[in-house]
Amino acid sequence: MTYMTTRNNFFAIGLVLCTAMIPASARDYNIVDYGALSDTTVLSTSALQQAIDDCSKAGGGRVVVPVGNYKTGTVVLRSYVHLYLEQGATLYGSTDLADYKPMRSDYVSLRTQTSTIQLIYADRVSHVVIDGYGTIDGRGRAFTKQSWNDEGITRPHLLRFIESEDITVKNITLKNSGCWMQHYLACDRVRIEDVKVFNRNNYNNDALDIDGCHEVVVRGLIADSDDDGITLKSTSPRLCEHIRISDCLVSSHCNAVKLGTETNGGFRDISISGIVVKPSSNQQEKFFGEWKGTSALSLEIVDGGVMENISVADFTVEGTESPIFIRLGNRGRGYQLAAGATTLGGNGNDDRITQLIPIRHVGSIDGISISRFTVRNAGAVGCSITGLPDHPVGNVRLSDIFIHHKGGVAYSDMPAISASVADEKEKSYPEATMWGCLPAKGFFVRHAFNVHFSNVTILTDAPDIRPDFVYIDTVEK
Repeated sequence: MTYMTTRNNFFAIGLVLCTAMIPASARDYNIVDYGALSDTTVLSTSALQQAIDDCSKAGGGRVVVPVGNYKTGTVVLRSYVHLYLEQGATLYGSTDLADYKPMRSDYVSLRTQTSTIQLIYADRVSHVVIDGYGTIDGRGRAFTKQSWNDEGITRPHLLRFIESEDITVKNITLKNSGCWMQHYLACDRVRIEDVKVFNRNNYNNDALDIDGCHEVVVRGLIADSDDDGITLKSTSPRLCEHIRISDCLVSSHCNAVKLGTETNGGFRDISISGIVVKPSSNQQEKFFGEWKGTSALSLEIVDGGVMENISVADFTVEGTESPIFIRLGNRGRGYQLAAGATTLGGNGNDDRITQLIPIRHVGSIDGISISRFTVRNAGAVGCSITGLPDHPVGNVRLSDIFIHHKGGVAYSDMPAISASVADEKEKSYPEATMWGCLPAKGFFVRHAFNVHFSNVTILTDAPDIRPDFVYIDTVEK
């Protein structure tokens, strides 16, 4: 059994976050000196790439994007490169798919089974910085959705790091990716600080995806995304662990903060605090989710994996249909492994055949603390904490929770609500609204042990017949 612990030195020792470690004598490499033009009708890809390559070969330095508007296709970052965008500088992604180079990593997960395209790519690099007060705009609306899983295939990511170490991204503005804005896969020691994200121009427009990474700090992110906002994933057996997220402002039509949906490895030792969730100022267009957002916080294990020692505090939320969602399910989606490979890495052969490694076990959720959570103007769905028969969610504590929502559920609605939740939906995609309105106007708890509530207030605009809490198959151990 896992219990919450206090870790005073959680990030203090051994977490050397992304110091550039570039020699003091390192020089600047201005992309204009390499032939880049401030002209969005002309590609500057070659100039930008050559500046990056020369900088890395010289042992490190700063690649400078000066004031102006530059068009580029795929560029590949190298170790010890500091990509600096001056205030007033914008890198625009090309709108021609032919300008994006397919890249294939040896790292094996659900997200690397095929070649992928992205505007800025890095694989197995170290000590890389992207900063300045400029902008990277992917112009992702140019890439139409062609199939259900076409993200990174015919719609480019804007920024993608794989198996990299000591990475810093700060102060810049990221806009309009073809799909996910930024994906960090199997990286160690990552710092994302004071970054602004606007991503509402296509499907799968997440703001931030941290996938199987260790020792990560996210602070001061301001994100407005159509799809999920701050998302932790585990698309391989590598867990997300030792992660601190704080002082962020998030708008999302889907889930403002989510651990999931992919959960092959899971999540351990995660601290999240000081999050403000609000509706987007742009309410004219929606690709996924709900106008006021699906959830403020979703914690999910559905593809095996574990969730342990999760601390969440100080959320201030405006809207969302179902503010808090904790779900242990059994979708069981696997990950890709190269034929003949015995580790998480592939064999380096781009023509390798991959095989799907199935997940045949239910994961676990044990040890979650949620405190000081204030929600106003939510939808009437309610919140839920649900496991499966013989696979309960365990050791969850919620304290100082205030939720105000529209209410309005009447006696006549209860038969349909009861019929909906009677289906366990064990294999379904986890979503806070998956059962519609829940039997409780506060928290619906099913298949769980040691779930404790303290100082919880539920208020509704319209009269609501539902009790604040409904417990089914719950015990104290």
